[in-house]
Amino acid sequence: MLEVKNLSLKFGEKKVIDNISLQVEKGKILGIIGPSGVGKTSLIRALVGIYEGDLGQVLVDGENLYDNSSAKKKIAYVPDEHNSFSLIKLADIVEFYRSIYPKFNENKFNKINKIFKIPLEKRFFQLSKGMKVRVNLMLAFSIGGEYLVLDEPTSGLDPILKEKVLKLIIREVQKFGAGVIISSHHLDELERVCDNIIIIDNGKIAYHNSLEEMKKNIKKIQVAFEAPIYEEDLDIEGIFSITHLGRVFTIITDRYDEDFKNKLNKFNPLFIEEINLSLEEVFIYKLDKGDNYEEIFK
Repeated sequence: MLEVKNLSLKFGEKKVIDNISLQVEKGKILGIIGPSGVGKTSLIRALVGIYEGDLGQVLVDGENLYDNSSAKKKIAYVPDEHNSFSLIKLADIVEFYRSIYPKFNENKFNKINKIFKIPLEKRFFQLSKGMKVRVNLMLAFSIGGEYLVLDEPTSGLDPILKEKVLKLIIREVQKFGAGVIISSHHLDELERVCDNIIIIDNGKIAYHNSLEEMKKNIKKIQVAFEAPIYEEDLDIEGIFSITHLGRVFTIITDRYDEDFKNKLNKFNPLFIEEINLSLEEVFIYKLDKGDNYEEIFK
C-alpha cells in the first residue's frame, strides 16, 4: 500500500499541503483532482519522495519513503514536466534505467514503443512535448514498479494516443496488480478508469469517495411542489446547492439516500426527477464559490 499519513508541507510561510491522509492499494486507481495552484503537484512530489513533509509521512508497504532508495524503486513516476534528460539519446536513457532498476524490462519498453513509435536514436530535447510524455510513460511502465504515480499523463497527446495510454494503465492494474495515482485536469478520462477520487482545494482534501459511491449519492434533483415552498424550507442535510425557477427547484446533494428522499417527500412534491452528474459536474458544484458576475461586469 502507498499511504500518506497526516502530511503537511510549507514553502516559506505558505502551507501547500495541509494535513492530508490518503492511500492507494495495489490493483486500484486513485484520481487526484483540483483547481490549478492548490497543491496537487506538491502532493505528487511528496508521494514519490522528492519533497519531505514538515509533518506526517509517506509510507510504501509500511516503509518511510523519503531518502529510502529501495522503497523509491517500487514507484514509477511520470512528472508533469518532461525535460529531465535534455541532451541524452533515448537509447542511452534506456541503458541508464536498466542499470538502476533491477526489474527494468527492455522487451516491454520496446513492445510499448511499437505503439508509441519514438525513434531511439533521437536526443530527448529533439522530441515534441507529446513524444516526451510517451517516453516517460514507456519508462514508467517498464521499470517493474508496484505503484505508478502519474502527473497529467495524457497532456500533449492526441485523442488516439490518450486512449492507448488509458488502456495501458488499466492493463498494468489488471495484469500486474499495480496501484496507480493519477493527477489530471482531464476529468472525463479519470471517470473512466478510477476506483476512487480525491478533490484537493487549498492544500486540503475537500472530498474523498469511491467513484461508485459518488455516482450513487451525488445527484441533481429537479422537484416541483404544488404548495408554496421556499429554499429555507428545504433545510435537508446533504444539500450543497439549491436554486429555483417558479415552483421547480434544482437541488444538488451528496446524500441522496432513503432518508433524504423521505424528508423531501414530506413536502408532497408533484414530481421528482433524478439526474446523474459527471465527475466534472461534481467537481464544479463542490468547488464553485458562486462568483457574482453581475457585480463584476456592471
